[in-house]
Amino acid sequence: MVEMEQNTEETQMEYTLEQGSPLDLSGRLEKEIRCYELLDSLGITFWRCDHPDANANTMEDCLKIDAILEAVVCKNLFLCNRQRTQFYLLMMPGDKVFKTKELSGQLGCARLSFAEAEYMEQYLDITPGSVSVLGLMNDTEGKVQLLVDEDVLKGEFVGCHPCINTTSLKLYTKDIFGPLLVAMKHDMTVVRLTGEE
Repeated sequence: MVEMEQNTEETQMEYTLEQGSPLDLSGRLEKEIRCYELLDSLGITFWRCDHPDANANTMEDCLKIDAILEAVVCKNLFLCNRQRTQFYLLMMPGDKVFKTKELSGQLGCARLSFAEAEYMEQYLDITPGSVSVLGLMNDTEGKVQLLVDEDVLKGEFVGCHPCINTTSLKLYTKDIFGPLLVAMKHDMTVVRLTGEE
């Protein structure tokens, strides 16, 4: 028990929260750099936590990183309708269970499912495990509709990836759903998800 606590402390000590873009961009992907350039051009304040040794692929990884970020833990789900003609990016609290039927009813679609990775890369320039609201900057044709659970909007901060899951960002909620969305030329649809059966 003591050993586990020590390991947890050591893991958390490896990560630091720094304000703004990295000074050295070498080794970073172009799509990540574009995120920093967009945020900087808008004058948006943000904090960054690099965690190259712990890709945030699971909610467990995300919880460890969010302990440092102190921001709303979001599930970011890339969805589509049965015909694959409508695509959605859903942001919801990580502690809620996603129920397809609940969301489908609010959108008036017969059936929603997880969209294939090829569409994620085509429209958002993001690979699985790195889904983020910042990917909407790459959706210049407006193919993806943003859906936001109302509880996400209640927090002061939201955590997200800069289109790669080896780094996490902390932004003010009002900045994401204000000037950032405007700059990315996207609107949002607020939904109410209970996560109940």
